[in-house]
Amino acid sequence: MNKKVILLSSVLPLAATAQRYNIVYIMTDDHTAQMMSCYDKSNIETPNLDRIAADGVRFTQSYVANSLSGPSRACMLTGKHSHKNGFTNNEHGIFDGSQQTMPKLMQQAGYQTAIIGKWHLVSLPTGFDYWNILPAQGDYYNPNFITMNNDTVREQGYLTNIITDKSIDWLENQRDKSRPFILLIHHKACHRNWLPEMKYLREYEDKTFPVPETFYDDYQGRLAAQQQEMHIDRDMDIVYDTKMFRPDLKTRLSENYRNMVSRLDSKDLLQYSWFYDSLSLDFYNRFPDMRDGRTTNNSKAVAEFKYQRYMRDYAKVVKSLDDNVGRVLDYLKQSGLDENTLVVYTSDQGFYMGEHGWFDKRFMYQESFATPLVMQLPKQLREERAKNLPNDDGVITEMVQNIDYAPTFVELAGATVPNDIQGASLLPLLKGQHPKNWRKSLYYHYYEYPAEHSVKRHYGVYDGRWKLIHFYRDIDQWELYDLQSDPHELHNIYGQKGTEKTLKRLQKELVRLQKQYDDPIETQLSRK
Repeated sequence: MNKKVILLSSVLPLAATAQRYNIVYIMTDDHTAQMMSCYDKSNIETPNLDRIAADGVRFTQSYVANSLSGPSRACMLTGKHSHKNGFTNNEHGIFDGSQQTMPKLMQQAGYQTAIIGKWHLVSLPTGFDYWNILPAQGDYYNPNFITMNNDTVREQGYLTNIITDKSIDWLENQRDKSRPFILLIHHKACHRNWLPEMKYLREYEDKTFPVPETFYDDYQGRLAAQQQEMHIDRDMDIVYDTKMFRPDLKTRLSENYRNMVSRLDSKDLLQYSWFYDSLSLDFYNRFPDMRDGRTTNNSKAVAEFKYQRYMRDYAKVVKSLDDNVGRVLDYLKQSGLDENTLVVYTSDQGFYMGEHGWFDKRFMYQESFATPLVMQLPKQLREERAKNLPNDDGVITEMVQNIDYAPTFVELAGATVPNDIQGASLLPLLKGQHPKNWRKSLYYHYYEYPAEHSVKRHYGVYDGRWKLIHFYRDIDQWELYDLQSDPHELHNIYGQKGTEKTLKRLQKELVRLQKQYDDPIETQLSRK
């Protein structure tokens, strides 16, 4: 069976004699490497996610171009940075579905394309033979789905399970089995506010998660970090985020919480309320001055209580997610599809699990800039990699970015990658090659301000050790970090004596990348 990738002069269907890899792309929301045991065993175990890496590769320097849900998805779909695909932030704009996208290129190469789950790009999907998506963020409990007829249908059950049910059903019953396919399985998990599956309500309740060493960061020398609104202590909603509901307590998001939980069937709602109400009663007995949900004389104790609740509920959501990834892997194996299918698992960005005292993402700091990326390789690709790397440990250390997924999939489809795609195909890395001309630095640009969590606009460059960030327009501040000596990015050394040569080199590299990616407005800012 010939699985050789054939390069075409244009993106056209291939001859029937060419056997190409199927692709199952599983993307979650806000799932961070700290909560995936093949990256970090200190918090939880994720055995099914780890199976993907065990049968393939694990990227240790995987990053995003813009750490925010919708923009990250647009980067993945187009292979272009946000300013090029037009979807820079979630607050304003609609994804232009008429533009060139990876699914359209895959269709032209003869692939069936499907997406199931979270879309979050406002406009309806284009370039897909089948889609069944969530409206906006979607709901964990008894969620609505939008069908290809533009009907909104309410489904019964837990969202992560339903997305997997629909995905397996498409694989088994709805696709044309004579054609190669790419299926995008997009989960809401592990997005705020971390509502668990009923069977895992009590999971992790006996676990005390270690408080990160940067939890009480004072943000000295980092003005943008001082002005954010994503702090577990002061910004995490006591009702919405930690489920410490009290009938007389009105918080900014308490009504949203009521609406989400009210979607439960009466039996499940009784079980849910019994569990969290008992925790709430104990909490307000311990902290009686929490009348407005924020004020307390024991802020440190409340902050650490909120942190433990956050970690436990997040871990519960991950546990259901891991179960469902296992279901997909089992189906692929049982159906024989695993031999010729590339399975990709990643998230739309990283997330803060208490580091710097935070939850959420957005910043170019490592926890949200980096994202997990593991791939289970089809048999032939695995064998080719083994020939190139006889002592392979499955770890890929080259710097990759989410703009690289589109060209990778297009090349795997046996088609040429259009010149305007800004990412680089990962296929050489998957084969065990180490291209000498592989990128030595990454460009990042975040736009969404003013908005939720109040993270200032910024762009920057990262070369694997040094990081230079410019917060602009609303403030004008540069930050420079040496991650070799300061891996937690606590000490901004911009302007310090002895950094002049490094700063000059990084500024030159930043401008080079902005020219390469055609980000002209910010290039002018960089030159000032």
